[in-house]
Amino acid sequence: MPQYNTLVESNNFIVLDKYDRHSMVNEPSVGYQTEYALEKEFIQDLINQGYENPANLTTQQAMLTNVRVQLQALNNMVFTDAEWVRFVAEYLDKPGDSIVDKTRKLHDNYIYDFVFDDGHIQNIYLVDKKNIVRNKVQVISQFEQKERMLTDTM
Repeated sequence: MPQYNTLVESNNFIVLDKYDRHSMVNEPSVGYQTEYALEKEFIQDLINQGYENPANLTTQQAMLTNVRVQLQALNNMVFTDAEWVRFVAEYLDKPGDSIVDKTRKLHDNYIYDFVFDDGHIQNIYLVDKKNIVRNKVQVISQFEQKERMLTDTM
């Protein structure tokens, strides 16, 4: 009998480390779920848990605009357009950062000391780890990314 390892499990689905459409031990055929169906079901599970599902986030520019709104709300401040461009280039989507570097920002380096155009410095938080209810959680369907950097579209 083949051995399967569970990667993710919820009340509605299980993701296994491998899947053979027809069992090697001649068990009856089991149903197959497409990636699209799995994604749709997973997103619905997150929505049921309180995640927002903004429908208009289908481009990098829309996502970047949304990030600006969310960060301004979380940090109780407002970026000017020039400050936002500089914040994105210096920290948020710094040229040369890999996906691993960007992921580390959320886990380890999620506070950035930003110098505003008027000279004042403020800690800009990507997430509030001390008071997590202040964070807003959102989920969207995946979309194809054609451009390399978010700053390319500004």
